Amino acid sequence: MNMGVQVSLGDPAFSSLEYVPRSGIAGSYAFFQDEDSCSDCSNQDKPGTRLQSFVPEGTTHFPEVFQTSHLLFYERFRAYQDYILADCKASEVREFTAEFLEKVLESSGWRAVWHTNVFEVLVEVIDVDYAALKAVVSLADPYLCDSPVSTFTLECMQELLELKEHRLPLQELWVVFDDSGVFDQTALAIEHVRFFYQNIWRSWDEEEEDEYDYFVRCVEPRLRLHYDILENRVPSGLIVDYRNLLSQCEESYRKFLNLRSSLSNCSSDSEQENISMVEGLKLYSEIEQLKQKLKLIENPLLRYVFGYQKNSNIQAKGVRPNGQKVTHVVASTMMTGLLWSLLRDRLCQEPSKEEIEIQFHGDPLSAINACYEGDTVIVCPGHYVVHGTFSIADSIELEGYGLPDDIVIEKRGKGDTFVDCTGTDIKISSIKFVQHDAVEGILIIHHGKTTLENCVLQCETTGVTVRTSAELLMKNSDLYGAKGAGIEIYPGSKCTLSDNGIHHCKEGILIKDFLDEHYDIPKISMVNNVIHNNEGYGVVLVKPTIFSDLQENVQDETEENNALKIQTSEEASAAERVELDELIQCATGKMELYARSDLSEQVEDNCEIVNELVAASTQKGQMKKKRLSELGITQADDNLMSQEMFVSIVGNQFKWNGKGSFGTFLF
Repeated sequence: MNMGVQVSLGDPAFSSLEYVPRSGIAGSYAFFQDEDSCSDCSNQDKPGTRLQSFVPEGTTHFPEVFQTSHLLFYERFRAYQDYILADCKASEVREFTAEFLEKVLESSGWRAVWHTNVFEVLVEVIDVDYAALKAVVSLADPYLCDSPVSTFTLECMQELLELKEHRLPLQELWVVFDDSGVFDQTALAIEHVRFFYQNIWRSWDEEEEDEYDYFVRCVEPRLRLHYDILENRVPSGLIVDYRNLLSQCEESYRKFLNLRSSLSNCSSDSEQENISMVEGLKLYSEIEQLKQKLKLIENPLLRYVFGYQKNSNIQAKGVRPNGQKVTHVVASTMMTGLLWSLLRDRLCQEPSKEEIEIQFHGDPLSAINACYEGDTVIVCPGHYVVHGTFSIADSIELEGYGLPDDIVIEKRGKGDTFVDCTGTDIKISSIKFVQHDAVEGILIIHHGKTTLENCVLQCETTGVTVRTSAELLMKNSDLYGAKGAGIEIYPGSKCTLSDNGIHHCKEGILIKDFLDEHYDIPKISMVNNVIHNNEGYGVVLVKPTIFSDLQENVQDETEENNALKIQTSEEASAAERVELDELIQCATGKMELYARSDLSEQVEDNCEIVNELVAASTQKGQMKKKRLSELGITQADDNLMSQEMFVSIVGNQFKWNGKGSFGTFLF
């Protein structure tokens, strides 16, 4: 078998180690390859170990073991890519790993601590079964065992080993430290196997399609996610979601395997077999959807493009007990001239108006935290640095007193979010938000309506995210710098964009199609926006392939609408097609007013977006109709014209976007 890379005990790229200090830990070790790597290994090997050691915790005085758990990302990356897995397929992982171990693992003569969740015991390795990834062991003399349970006597442990035929998984062994350097490679090889099966390998991987390189498809993204989590680059909520999804998928896969095993024991054409087949199909579908969501989080690019479902824990305070509304004034320094201007322009515009309470704050975060329903926060000119999250759960107004460039709120630190909106009606205006060292978007609207007017958003990861059931009204604002999408629009949301600039982002606007079948279609209005200089598309529609696979047939529409491709079932009637044409004409009718020779390209871009969104809307409606029909339910209103996906998409300009004005991404 050709592994692509041959490894020998003398390979300096694997046997030579360089100590790399790392803040907060004992240290780690980097493989390096000398320029003279092709020379005889005897010239490269140096006496003595370069690995550190540690003493296992517990009451028993075990000998020191090799410290190998603090390897850096690129060390593991190179080991798996160049020496262990190479270009293997998922079904070949065990075979490639065994061949690697044969080349670097000492077959006998070393001791290890057998570590389980219940006990630790010292053993001596007398042989290695490379194909099974197991070591043949015997109890070391003297007998050393540490366990909170006192029943693990020498006789009990010998009996346990006999039941296991003295064969233990390599990943459960921690090699006893030896300063000669002879067992360095053994300790590192076992560490790579242990890490792989604890953090990378999934029980369903072997059943995945083998057309692609397993390292590229699975190992690299999972390895990156592991280190992103260690280095606090992933939101805490996303980490919880990922681990929950992983547990659900593992549990469903176990049920699926048990069901498949029981089916093989059933008599053919029995009623029980038919029931089990239906359950099996449901489990399979559930597993596929869970795996799809796991892949979204594992992929470092899609992780921020798609985000995750998150509900803010901040509860709305409601109206003050006395029913009074307060105006909060934020200023780093309050001068008499500024105070007079505020009284004239904001606070005392109507002399006959009843008295209002004014509270002064030195920073905007404390002002927002002090707000109740109906309060107003006025931020005076200045540069404010905050380290917390703006969690706005009540309907308030946050406005800058002056031009956005004069009122800058800068967030530092690795907090999960910058501005988190859950209030019923929130208004933000005339403020510049600057984001640094972020792991999530600059503004997230979970539910309720948020109005953003005359603001500047300098992003770090993604820009504005409009979650399901939330509403965004954004006008006369400027957004730039997002490493993901400038604006993410979720299914079931409402988004109105008017006279904005969205530029220098990974993607301009990202519209998410239906990740789950029950999501409603979004309602989108885009008027007179300038979307330019984005790395990818100006607007991109994201569609999961899992739903495309459910379609029975794909048909192209008539030549008049050849830009619009809609997947329909064989039962689609001619009447539905007429309604679809009417819907497109209705949606694009306003654009004809803009049709001038110098604007023809802009009109074409706007029409293309409309057509694709209508196609997605129609596809969704037909899938829902078919699903209800299978359940014997007939929809009362089956008119496509009732599915208003957007108010209007007109007058938008798309300039100098890397991949074009509009694109569709299948994941």
